[in-house]
Parts: sequence; C-alpha cells; structure tokens
Amino acid sequence: MDTLISNVTVVTMNEQMQVLFGAYIGIEQGKICHISKEAPDEKPGMIIDGTGMVAIPGLVNCHTHLAATALRNLWDDVPNAEALQSRLNKEDRMDARCAKAAATIGIAECLRFGITSVSDLYYFPEATAQAAADAGIKANMALSAYRFISDTEDFDFETDEQCVELRRLKEKWNGYDDGRIRIDGGIYAPYTSNHLLWEGIADYCKEEGLGIQLHMAETAQEAEDTLDRTGLGVAELLNCHRMLDVPVTATGGVALSDEERTLLGKKKASIVTTPIAYRKAGMQTLSVKSAVKAGINVALGTGGAPECGNMDLFEEMRATAYDARTAEGDAAAMPAAACLMMATVCGARAQGRSESCGMLKEGMDADIVLVDFTAPHLIPCHNVINGLVFSAKGGDVAMTMVRGKVLYQNGQFPTLDLKSAVEDLTGYAMDHLFEA
Repeated sequence: MDTLISNVTVVTMNEQMQVLFGAYIGIEQGKICHISKEAPDEKPGMIIDGTGMVAIPGLVNCHTHLAATALRNLWDDVPNAEALQSRLNKEDRMDARCAKAAATIGIAECLRFGITSVSDLYYFPEATAQAAADAGIKANMALSAYRFISDTEDFDFETDEQCVELRRLKEKWNGYDDGRIRIDGGIYAPYTSNHLLWEGIADYCKEEGLGIQLHMAETAQEAEDTLDRTGLGVAELLNCHRMLDVPVTATGGVALSDEERTLLGKKKASIVTTPIAYRKAGMQTLSVKSAVKAGINVALGTGGAPECGNMDLFEEMRATAYDARTAEGDAAAMPAAACLMMATVCGARAQGRSESCGMLKEGMDADIVLVDFTAPHLIPCHNVINGLVFSAKGGDVAMTMVRGKVLYQNGQFPTLDLKSAVEDLTGYAMDHLFEA
C-alpha cells in the first residue's frame, strides 16, 4: 500500500451515501484499495493524518474557460453587451503563451478549491491541455468552435480550419495518461454557428466516441430568436442536426421548454448550471428540479474567472441550493446532498468518467479532497454533508489528490511552477493583451 489516510471522516457519495467516521482510506497505484472503519493489515509507505478532516471525492467543475483567468475582474460592473464586446477584443490579442500561463493559474485555483477534474470550453485548447498535463489534473478539453457557413460555401470537414484543429487535438491528446485528458468536440453556442459546422462536428464525434460541449438556451432572448428564425426550440434544432446523437454537456438550459427538457432527458444529455456567473450577469438560473424530473443529468460549473470571479465550487453548491429554495419558498426544495452529488457523481457522469471517479469506493481512482473541519465556522458539525454545502469554503481544502498523487497541500502545489506562470502572466501576457 502506497498511502494511508487515517482517522478521517469519509463522505463516500456511494450508492448508499455512506458517511464513515474515524475511517481509513488505503491507496495503491493511484486507486483506492481500502476504505473502512477498520485499519488495513498492510503497512503503508506513507500515512496522512486525517484527524479533524473530512474526505470527499474530488469535485468536478463541468464548465470552465481556464485561459480566461487572464481577464479576471475587468468587466464586473459593465453592462453585458459592452463587456462581451470588450472581452472579444482582448481575446483577439491572446496567444498560446498567454493562454498557458493563465490556464496554469486557473488550474492552481481549481486544485486549491478541491477540484480534481475540469471541462474546459475555450480557445487555445492545445496550450490549456499542456498546462493540465503538467499539473496532473483531469480535464475534458474542447475547442470553442464558432463560424457561420453559408449554404453556397463549399464546406469540407477535412479542410475546415476549426475541424482540422479538433482532429489534431483528438489525435494528440485524447486518452493522454490513461485517459486523464480527454478531447470533446465543441461549439461556443448555436447562435454563433450553424448546421454545417454542427453536423460535421457531430458526425466526427459519433465516429470517434467523443462528447460535445456547448452553451445552450442560456437566455429567453436566445430561445425566442431561435424559435422565430427556425420554428424550433434550441435543443430541437440541434437534435435535427445530429448534435444530440452523442453525449452532450450543455451549459445553461435556462430557457428550455418542457418538450425540450424531455428530449434532452431521452438523449441522456447533461446540463451544467453555473449559478454564480449567471447571478453576476443579472441572468436567470436553471430550474434544477425541472431538469432532473425530465431525466437530465445536472452538473455544476463555474464558467471562467471573468464570469464567476473565482472558481470555488463550494460557493456554486450553496448558490444552487439557495436558488431552488428561493424559487419554491421551501427550505426542503434542494437538499445539501443533492448539491454535493451534482459536484461529484453527476459531474463525473457528464465527463464520461463515472467508472473511475465521483465516489470514494474501492477500485476507483484516488481523487480525494481533504477539507479541514477544525475551522471555527465548521464547529460544531452536526451534519457533515450540510456542513460541506452550507458552511465550508474552497479555502478550507487542506489537500487535493488526483490518482493518489498530491497536487495541492497546505498552500503548496508540488506539480506546478506557479511562480513562473505568474511571472509569465504579469511580465508577458498583460503587456500583450493590453498594449496600446
């Protein structure tokens, strides 16, 4: 046995939702090999004292734009349309060096907050994939493709620039490090592209066994415009062009009709809710209850740093519960356990990783987070899961481990050269992005 976490409270998130007090977690070759209230007979190579700690499965952030960390706090008080245009201007100046430095800092932030896997939909996916590879975090990477292709244009998936980039990413990165990095297809949103691009990406992803990431039905205006233009809802339109024939992870889902939710449920799609980012933009948030009732898998995400401010998934869990309770006027409308499930089990399902992570159980990857429950705001602890959702913060994370390897512990990032990333961001990227 390589590592033993001793005397720890374990929130397993398994099918029985077991919570084990004074338990032991044994780790061998990156997998959980022992989880019990009884100590193992085998002597470990290293012991991590879990006294006062709560062990949870690594959190899954199912919607990020890691390289956008470079643009944090620029437009927090600016109207949405003006902020978007200004952001596009800055993104046009970004290059791979800027993206890698910003993504590295974004990954460090995620690890600091107990996130062991991310789904990233943005530009410069090659640079972000390299940052994830170096750090040791799990990642589902997608190029945020966007382009309107006219019916008279000679579209060819084999030669289209963004489709070529998707194929190149897939060939180089998909399955890297025994699947730690995966490649998904991606479009920014249905309103920034059209059916020729959708069909080309969908057919390729189906053939190669890839998922698709996108933004979808984020606002009522988007839904109304699509209906006026095509006579179909956003999800119905995508379904007509084969986009729902592969595993889809769609961020938004706020403005779906009942019929569209039923369709997505039948297609076993996932919707990601990012409540902090939507609140910050003055937008409505997802009705999680309606989506779940339709059979949709609902996961949590943050969006990028410009949208959410920080990538603390504990805040997102809490906001999800508050939004549901406010909408129904009922404190029982969204239990804490459901929020934690969205951040772990449902996130792993959305990423296609359910067999290896999302729970703490023998045989699964040792993606483990230790939360320090000795902090004053976590004492007393009458209910561990409630404490995690309603009282804990990302800053309470003491250790983040992926496949048995410690990637963050007590202020240290052993796999990251964070100093160099900060120097590259401040010394190169800022001048590059903001030059006159």
